[in-house]
Amino acid sequence: MRIRLVFYIVTCAVFIVSCGSNKNVVNRSHKKVVLQEKEEVYPELPQLEQIEKPLKTNSNHTVAYIQKFARIAVKKMHEHNIPASITLAQGVLESGSGRSKLAIRSNNHFGIKCHKGWKGKSVTHDDDEKGECFRKYKYPETSYEDHSQFLISRKRYASLFKLGNQNYKDWAYGLRRAGYATDKRYPQKLITIIKKYNLTVYDRMGARKLNKGNQIKVKSYKVQKGDTLYSIARRHNISVANLKRANGLNTNEISVGQDLLLK
Repeated sequence: MRIRLVFYIVTCAVFIVSCGSNKNVVNRSHKKVVLQEKEEVYPELPQLEQIEKPLKTNSNHTVAYIQKFARIAVKKMHEHNIPASITLAQGVLESGSGRSKLAIRSNNHFGIKCHKGWKGKSVTHDDDEKGECFRKYKYPETSYEDHSQFLISRKRYASLFKLGNQNYKDWAYGLRRAGYATDKRYPQKLITIIKKYNLTVYDRMGARKLNKGNQIKVKSYKVQKGDTLYSIARRHNISVANLKRANGLNTNEISVGQDLLLK
């Protein structure tokens, strides 16, 4: 009887130890791993309000977009040697001057898709195919930075950086040849936007404009009763042609209360 009791106790002890040992092994082999998502860095430049609602009828969406994002484009030009005019023109074209669903929903101003290796947030959007994966950003400036990194990190765009930041036409055609867009008229569209809104003025802006406390200052004038394009141009020592180009005007018609850029 005693022999049986001792054998029973020893057997139980061995079983308990064995169970405890196996439990520890299972815990180690199935240790839970939590992946930490990298937080977007808070932008260095003051963030600009997204263009979500239509502006007044006498305003120009594209001019408003350029005013909002020109400083970021100039900053990226001095960091990465991409013409600010090209960056702005692509932003205007790809985002519909900030009014596209993709820009409003996800701050994606350049239509950049997820592509292999993208670990950030994303949204689905119909483009060439239904429900395609596009990158999503917390800040508009992050979209501009990712646009620069997208061009820098791919060998097919390497030759463009030898052009410098003053040769916007070669940049426009080079982007198409490198496969940035499938639209055959993509270069002409960029060039048209650059010429229409005189975007080359931003290519000539020095880095000192971006120093702390400095802003890219663009003078504007609110149209008063009795004003004409000619009288405004003469008063501010600017040609009528340049005044129209700076504001995207196709006619000489202006309205009281309308804000005009004076470049």
